Amino acid sequence: MWQILDRIFDLDLKFETTAEAIGQREQFLIKRGIGICDMVASAKREKIDASDIGMLEVELRDLVAILQQNPKIDTLLFTGGNSKNGPEYFFRKNLKDYHIPLKLISNTVPRIHELQLPKDGRIVKTVSLIAPSGAANRAVGSLEEYKKMKDKNAKLTTIDFRVAQYKSFF
Repeated sequence: MWQILDRIFDLDLKFETTAEAIGQREQFLIKRGIGICDMVASAKREKIDASDIGMLEVELRDLVAILQQNPKIDTLLFTGGNSKNGPEYFFRKNLKDYHIPLKLISNTVPRIHELQLPKDGRIVKTVSLIAPSGAANRAVGSLEEYKKMKDKNAKLTTIDFRVAQYKSFF
């Protein structure tokens, strides 16, 4: 994700594990008023990898409660979709606990939904962007929109496609 945001905002981020690199990201998020969190509070894995599907005994953060505590949040951007253990999938589980329906706005990638919070009636939009992971490259490659863009520019990469997709929501 940071590679994509670096290109969208021309941040010149350091890609290293240092206090300076962390500080760059924190300052960017504060300046832009962006909050990020992982929906998964904890999980176990049999195999050490970053795949969503490999998570076991998943405990989720209560995103509905977080939304209710933060009235300025009007949009959630998921970096992944509704496949098993993906962010939209987990969010749907959270919504069921509150009996909140998710209304489909657009079924094309990126999928867009809306929900209404019962506490204050506020409408929150969700956008399921294509995951920035290498594992999602196959999904990008199969999209008709990507194929059309690739026909026009043979040098286009799956990261270039994500940059274009993410840019309209940031």
